Amino acid sequence: MFHAWHEFYGLLGTAAATLVALLFVAASVGVGLLTTERAAGTRLYISPIILHYASVLFISLVMLIPALGDRMLGTIIALCGAVGLAGSVVITVRLFRDRKSEFVDRFAYGAWPFVAYAGVAAAAVLIMLSSPHAPIILAASLLLLLLVNIRNAWDLTITFARRHGDNVHPPSQ
Repeated sequence: MFHAWHEFYGLLGTAAATLVALLFVAASVGVGLLTTERAAGTRLYISPIILHYASVLFISLVMLIPALGDRMLGTIIALCGAVGLAGSVVITVRLFRDRKSEFVDRFAYGAWPFVAYAGVAAAAVLIMLSSPHAPIILAASLLLLLLVNIRNAWDLTITFARRHGDNVHPPSQ
């Protein structure tokens, strides 16, 4: 069912791995901002991005394993989808409780990843049923997760850059 998707998952996994590496660069730019006082914010905004990129990378790598049958493949992807769904619920609840979070961030960091993981879980079930719709649903879900997290990583990088700039060049009195 996924033979024709080999290059897609190779490219998707490569993109996710590259974006994880770039996120480490962004974190190094904001290293002075990652203090114990801001640990809750770090967990709320940085950790989900890593989780989502790692999920895209993991599923892409699993998709490239040639010997997995539909049942095993579906089970592995379902487990990944369940972990992502649970994580997205926790993140979304935290974002809605955080009065400082912006409305768009509540969706970009919480709700949209939830939708993507729901698609991953649905695709997993369809894989086990050998449905011809499984490849498209899985691909669309992983692309949504990747694109939302490109936005989130960019948002995080801009935030780090602004705060770093404020620390280097404090406003004149």
